[in-house]
Amino acid sequence: MLEFSQHQDRGFGMSAYFWFEGIPFAAIAHKREIIEGSRDKFVIRDEDTVIVSYPKSGTNWLTETVCLIQTKGNPKWIQSVPFWERSPWIEFQDGYLTLINKEGPRLMTSHLPFHLFPKSFFRSKAKVIYIIRNPRDALVSAYFFFHNTKLIDNPESLGTYFEWFLKGNVLYGSWFEHTRDWLSMRGNDNFLLLSYEDMKKNTRGTIEKICDFLGKKLEPDELDLVLKYSSFEAMKENRMSNLNLHPEAVNINCLVLMRKGVAGDWKNHFTVAQAETFDKVFQEKMAGFPPGLFPWK
Repeated sequence: MLEFSQHQDRGFGMSAYFWFEGIPFAAIAHKREIIEGSRDKFVIRDEDTVIVSYPKSGTNWLTETVCLIQTKGNPKWIQSVPFWERSPWIEFQDGYLTLINKEGPRLMTSHLPFHLFPKSFFRSKAKVIYIIRNPRDALVSAYFFFHNTKLIDNPESLGTYFEWFLKGNVLYGSWFEHTRDWLSMRGNDNFLLLSYEDMKKNTRGTIEKICDFLGKKLEPDELDLVLKYSSFEAMKENRMSNLNLHPEAVNINCLVLMRKGVAGDWKNHFTVAQAETFDKVFQEKMAGFPPGLFPWK
């Protein structure tokens, strides 16, 4: 998942980032030529499946679930192969190189915004599963995930990161733009929209929805196994579902991939003023979407 470089490209006072077509990427983890190559040269095939999300939206949980659906609940694969090898990341060098040399149907992952996603996808029948999460929770989760690491300039406080987030001056840019653009795909046969909140509320039902989308038929006992091995507790105990095995993880201090695994944690961290400010920005940025699309509202 992570490919590191010593290159530092300073922009807008944020030394940990370089900017590519309006989107900040981590200079220590990304390479400009890979971002550009993934958009212009990477070929997505009809038989591929891509998990797409804004960071800290339940990506790893969804990846684990899809992997278990593919094995009908057998945990051998997820317990023996790291998640970044099971579903390589398109925009990281190691994932990119793995994917272009991999034959047959591929499972892959990406946080790329719509306008930087591989152009070949839009000419294909490949399937995309896009998961959204309450951006307030995504903000809080990202702050604790990146805090004190070398991936980004260390924010002084959650309040500082709050301001960065609202301006889109965070990894992969604005949540609002990322989500608005990708939601333009909803209604397409090869696009499945999920939410972290619905996965928490009705995990089994969500798994069945994914199975239907992927054309996978699982028996009740196989569904039970998917539920069991994709649970927060099981994933936290599975070393292959965490970053501590990654060869470069030491370079970015201790990344805790799974902190709480809950919905609504933002209420424990936002001030009343922050909550009101966020509500106002959300209403402005996400105007025009139908009521009920966002399950946290």
